[in-house]
Amino acid sequence: MGKLLLAPMEGLADDILRDVLTRVGAYDLAVSEFIRVSGSLLPARAFHRVCPELTRGSRTRAGTPVAVQLLGSDPGCLAENAAQLASLSPAGIDLNFGCPAPTVNRHGGGAMLLADPEQLFRIASAVRRVVPAEIPFTAKMRLGMRDTSRTLDCARALAAGGVVSLVVHARTRAEGYRPPAHWEWVARIDEVVQFPVTANGEVWTTDDHVRCCSLSGCPDVMIGRGAVADPFLARRIRALAAGEELASDRSSDWRRLQPLLASFWLQVCAKVSPRHAPGRLKLWLGALRRTFVEADVLFLAVRELRGADDVTRMLDRHGVLRLPAPA
Repeated sequence: MGKLLLAPMEGLADDILRDVLTRVGAYDLAVSEFIRVSGSLLPARAFHRVCPELTRGSRTRAGTPVAVQLLGSDPGCLAENAAQLASLSPAGIDLNFGCPAPTVNRHGGGAMLLADPEQLFRIASAVRRVVPAEIPFTAKMRLGMRDTSRTLDCARALAAGGVVSLVVHARTRAEGYRPPAHWEWVARIDEVVQFPVTANGEVWTTDDHVRCCSLSGCPDVMIGRGAVADPFLARRIRALAAGEELASDRSSDWRRLQPLLASFWLQVCAKVSPRHAPGRLKLWLGALRRTFVEADVLFLAVRELRGADDVTRMLDRHGVLRLPAPA
């Protein structure tokens, strides 16, 4: 059984959802949403805002280590900020070369850098010089911009620049999040570098995990949207690997999830304005509909509600808030 990593998911998996998902699933590592680095040295509070776990030894409340991801295109500025981040003792420092968002790519960051392996090398080398050896220095990349013509060159550039492991989202920027993920390309990357490679993309079920490991040749897998849609996925993957029989009826999992839904909602209400809190819950429930019919019922019940108080009453009516939320 290889490692299971919880993916960074901008606009979806903040510290609250990381807290809930790592309490349910047995993840070896989580990675924060990216912190954009652009032209200035960020204060410590900027890193703490995205990764509050830094104040708890860079771990979630369940004890899962959290690496912090940086996004930018200027080697010097990234290095300066990586040094600042390193002083806060993160569980790892990760560089983002995979984000396909137009707002990021317009400024030359994320997946846009895959068009220039030499720049990847310059960035990785600059950051490597300032990150202490005891802090894992990693990167995440896609297969390229529109094709795979420079995929292996990018992987080699990051290896030469000093990263100690690499997560590969097995799609190009142009493919976005459309299936399929090309896990066989992860195997090709693994052949040209001398450090651990982790496969990422389109792992929604235990069967997906088995196929991903088989086609990529990599035992380590990073799970993103699949973990949000099925918070028990990591646990089920580990159970299957241990030879346990998996229940096809997920009703017991839904009952176990309800207190964590309550915890999520209460934390969101404490962090986000009442006007924006309902949207956060709807976003997660919308993902959970893929796995749980009960989530579909609850989503439809809260979909038209706009106020946090109205949502709280609806959750109580559905029994979610009557169960003790985990500490």
